[in-house]
Amino acid sequence: MTPRLPLPRLFFASTPQPCPYLPGRMERKVLADLSVPEADRLHSHLSRAGFRRSHTLAYAPLCEGCSACIPIRLPVGDFQPDRTQRRVWRRNADLEATLCPPVATAEQYALFRLYLDNRHADGDMASMNEQDYAIMLEDTPVDTRVIEFRDPTETLVAVSLIDVLEDGLSAVYSFYRPDMPSRSLGCHVILFLARQTILLGKPYLYLGYWVPDSPKMAYKSRYRPAEILRGGLWQRLNPDIPVETGRAELFPDAPLF
Repeated sequence: MTPRLPLPRLFFASTPQPCPYLPGRMERKVLADLSVPEADRLHSHLSRAGFRRSHTLAYAPLCEGCSACIPIRLPVGDFQPDRTQRRVWRRNADLEATLCPPVATAEQYALFRLYLDNRHADGDMASMNEQDYAIMLEDTPVDTRVIEFRDPTETLVAVSLIDVLEDGLSAVYSFYRPDMPSRSLGCHVILFLARQTILLGKPYLYLGYWVPDSPKMAYKSRYRPAEILRGGLWQRLNPDIPVETGRAELFPDAPLF
C-alpha cells in the first residue's frame, strides 16, 4: 500500500495585499505549512499543483476575480533554446558555478542588495536587510541549495536559490549583477538550471508564476515549449509556435549535484 501523503498542519488564507505585479489590484494567497514529516514529498506534491515555497510555507494565488498568475514549468527534455539563448550560453562559458548549502554570506547579500536597488527598488523585497536575506535562504524545511556563479576574476556575479523536487528543480529566487547587461545573467541562470535538471534525469524545471501582463514576469514564456497549469491540468503554452533545435549543443558534461 502506498503511504499516505502527510497533510499540512494548516491551510489558511492571507489577508489581501497590493499586487506586486499588476498595479491597482490586490493579491491574496492560500498558504500551507511545510514543517511536517516528509516535507520534501509534500513540497513536490504541492509544486505539481501550482504552489511555490517561501520560507516554511507553500503558497498559491487566491485572488478574487483574477487569474493572472499562471504556474509555469519547463519540460527540459523537450526544451529548444532559440538563437539568442544559445548565444547567451556561449557568452557565459567562462562562468564557474559552485553548489553551496543554503547558508547566507555577506558577499551574497551585497550582490542581493545591489540587484534590488537597481532592478526592484519599489518592490516588496526592497526593504530586506541582511538578517531578512539570511532567513530567506536558511529558513527551509525542504532540500534547498544555493548556486553561486563567478567570473574569471572570482567575482560573484549571480546567485540562484533552488529547491530539489521529486520531478525536477524549482527556481525559488535568483539575482545577479545588474551592470553586466551583455551577459544576460538572468537568462543564463535559467539555462544552467535547465541543464542541471536534464543531467539529474528529472523532467521539469519549475519557474514559478508567469504573468503575461507584467513586464517583470512575462519573460518566462520565452523558454519553450513551456507548460502552464490551467484547470488543474498542465498543458503546453503556444504549442503551434515553431521552435528551433539545439539542446544537445547546449548541455554536455556532468551534473553539478
